[in-house]
Amino acid sequence: MLKATKVRVYPTAEQRKHLAQSFGCCRFAWNYALSLTNETYKATGKGLSRFAIQKEITNLKKKHEWMKKPYSQCLQVVALNLSRAFINFFEGRASFPTFKSKHQRQSISYPQNVFLVDDGLKFPKMGVVHAKIHREIEGTIKTVTLSQNCQGHYHASILTEDGKETPEKSADGKAIGIDLGINHFAITSDGSKFDHPKWIEKHEKNLKAKQKRLSRRQKGSNNRNQTRRQLARVHKKISDCRLDFHHKLSRRIINENQVVCVENLAVKNMVKNRNLAKAISQAGWGQFCTMLKYKAEWEGKVYQEINRFFPSSKTCSVCLHQVRNLTLDVRSWQCEKCGTNHDRDINAAKNIRDEGLRILSSGVGEIAYCPDISRDSRGRKTSTVSQSVG
Repeated sequence: MLKATKVRVYPTAEQRKHLAQSFGCCRFAWNYALSLTNETYKATGKGLSRFAIQKEITNLKKKHEWMKKPYSQCLQVVALNLSRAFINFFEGRASFPTFKSKHQRQSISYPQNVFLVDDGLKFPKMGVVHAKIHREIEGTIKTVTLSQNCQGHYHASILTEDGKETPEKSADGKAIGIDLGINHFAITSDGSKFDHPKWIEKHEKNLKAKQKRLSRRQKGSNNRNQTRRQLARVHKKISDCRLDFHHKLSRRIINENQVVCVENLAVKNMVKNRNLAKAISQAGWGQFCTMLKYKAEWEGKVYQEINRFFPSSKTCSVCLHQVRNLTLDVRSWQCEKCGTNHDRDINAAKNIRDEGLRILSSGVGEIAYCPDISRDSRGRKTSTVSQSVG
């Protein structure tokens, strides 16, 4: 089973210089290969394969002497990453690959010849780089990715193979539904509500001051670079707080439940609402769901997504009666069929849990995300889809 551990590394001045050169060479190779691929596609209707890109990178090393400074395998990984980026785009998992900039996060990957030592990591052409390894690294090192953020900090993501097989999934146990919101970050089907920390609001005054100061600095000046790092430090603080909250909450949910059901939200479309875009963006629902998914896989538990168009808020979790209109300002409502009083969010979480369990039991996936509900002659709840399946 593959696992990645991210650690902080502290390169020396000479090592930072080598990393800057390596970042630049890999970035140049990526942009050159991407441009050449686009031109080839426009001319012939076909792109470049991974091996063709690797051949072009080899030719670049012959033309430019400075392209030989980084570790050779780092440049070859560029071809692999670009090829994978195009595959992800054509299969609908990602957007079209874009050109890299030296003003953004920088990274390079070492696919081999990286070893753990007592006080850090040993890299080719760079030697031992001191690292703060906060947990034991188990298994064989497959790939190490070195990165530099906008604040100037260096990190190493260590991908290892521990030799263990992925546990088989089992749905036997407690199931929970999670409704993600804005006022409350997460509402569970058992009635628990987790408040939204609202990280940006806590640092908004500081962000505004730093951003205004940055806009007044002259471009290219040392004062602007210094202010940019100060602003990056505030954004990093917000990002770290959000990451810590997501890790702790996702770990708690996975430890306490066997089946976790959530909605497959289209965050990219939801942020088009100018009134809710800021609140939705700072929540980080996508990152939280990703953590739930891989942690469930590690533990042999079930992570189930239901279709985003399933009417979880408008459906009564008791009698399955569905109301026609339910605006966002209505936080509680009473079912006109059975008379049950519902908290909007808790009721939605219960419906998400029930729909997730129905998908798991029927085995039809998301095809029947909104089944037709009716009652039989005895007044019992029935589903035409469930009857046809089972």
